[in-house]
Amino acid sequence: MIRRTGPSVPGVIHARLRGLRATLTTALTTAVAAALLVVAAVLVGRHIEHARHTLFVHWPPLFAEWDPHVGPGTPAAVAVAVAVVAYGPVLAARPPWRALLAAAWGTALAWTWSLALVDGWQRGVAGRLTTRNEYLRVIDRFHDIPDALRGFDGHILSGSPDPWPAHIAGHPPGAALTFVLLDRIGLGGGGWAGAWCITVGTTACVAVLVAVRVQAGEALARRAAPFLVLAPAAVWVGASADGYFTAVAAWAVALLALALVGTGHRARATAFGSGLLFGLTCYLSYGLTLFALIAGGVLVAARDGVRPRGGSLVRVLPFLLAGLAVVPLVFTLAGFNWWEAYRLLIKRYYEGVGGVRPYGYWVWANLACAVLLTGLATAAGLNRACVTLVRSRGTKPASNLPASDLPAAGEARLAVLVLSAVLALLVADLSGMSKAETERIWLPFALWMLPACALLTRPRAWLTAQAALALLLNHLLLTGW
Repeated sequence: MIRRTGPSVPGVIHARLRGLRATLTTALTTAVAAALLVVAAVLVGRHIEHARHTLFVHWPPLFAEWDPHVGPGTPAAVAVAVAVVAYGPVLAARPPWRALLAAAWGTALAWTWSLALVDGWQRGVAGRLTTRNEYLRVIDRFHDIPDALRGFDGHILSGSPDPWPAHIAGHPPGAALTFVLLDRIGLGGGGWAGAWCITVGTTACVAVLVAVRVQAGEALARRAAPFLVLAPAAVWVGASADGYFTAVAAWAVALLALALVGTGHRARATAFGSGLLFGLTCYLSYGLTLFALIAGGVLVAARDGVRPRGGSLVRVLPFLLAGLAVVPLVFTLAGFNWWEAYRLLIKRYYEGVGGVRPYGYWVWANLACAVLLTGLATAAGLNRACVTLVRSRGTKPASNLPASDLPAAGEARLAVLVLSAVLALLVADLSGMSKAETERIWLPFALWMLPACALLTRPRAWLTAQAALALLLNHLLLTGW
């Protein structure tokens, strides 16, 4: 007689159900904790602002005003949300890969445009980049671009002659030059600028999907797609320049991932393109130099599981570095000193509201902003990513754990990728140079945290929470970006 020594089928099923219940409970607990962090940031922030007036935001922790309203984009926003929640998880699993990417971009465009138009065309799109601190206010000062670049540093400090508005002083000149060049080709004004930020910014979800597919596999990328499309971050992508920065940085990372698995000329060209975009990223925003940490996450994940077919790092590194040198070389030869400009920016930052805003509040309230930016589902997904990574590094799993419950290699590599974005965000937070307004400043980092939602069960319930958050934020508050 043969005796069974392994677990019975009912026992395995029971163990799996117990594991699923535990996973769901942990996810819900994490989401509740994230929600409580937001509530605490609101209540403590309102008290500080009422008592001391040192936060310089009217609806802490967000730079926003309480203004319940609806607008022409409301019906479309609700329709897109309902459609993605109802059909997104199923449809994302069916079409050919390229068709999925096109559908994701199109849906992200519809979602972002509809949210922006909740505030109306002028207030939600055309007027966003024309306010006194925005880029379109300085277009005329770049009539001689080489001269403007040579003298850029001389206008950063508030006490300098004709100082730059806050956003121009707070960024390298690549940001302002983008809108100057749009104006030169006939796409001037706030409408075109807003459309540029939304159109380019929404391609970031495609870039992240490409990178996730390379790093973690197509199945996880497809599961992440609805969450990338329906991100609460879309509230600030439309229409802020940081949405545009997000896309440039995202494509730099995506091209790096492709270069590591490419072959021949394609791998070298992709590596050069990645370096070119990384260089441009650093001349759009000083803080995006932290994307080196996310690039490091790509390299670690590749080392752990992605097997190059000819485009290994050693082979593509010279082309990556060559591309990386282009933009800094052009700006340096034009007379702009990145390091001196950053030194002056730090001085201006602490001479202004940055020196007044309390670090002790913002160092944790910024994280509440990140919750509002990425949603409760992302908080739960990041918790799952941490568990997955820890389990994947363990030498021996528990003997009573079913083999099917062991974390897949793709899930572990996805965890490395999303947690590298968390690391970059935390470094930015601790630096003290991101006190307030992080709902737009951290857009580039936040987007890489969203794929953690692919690790969650019950995607429709979590998508509903994501959509509800975005709709509530956009309809109850008038955001400053």
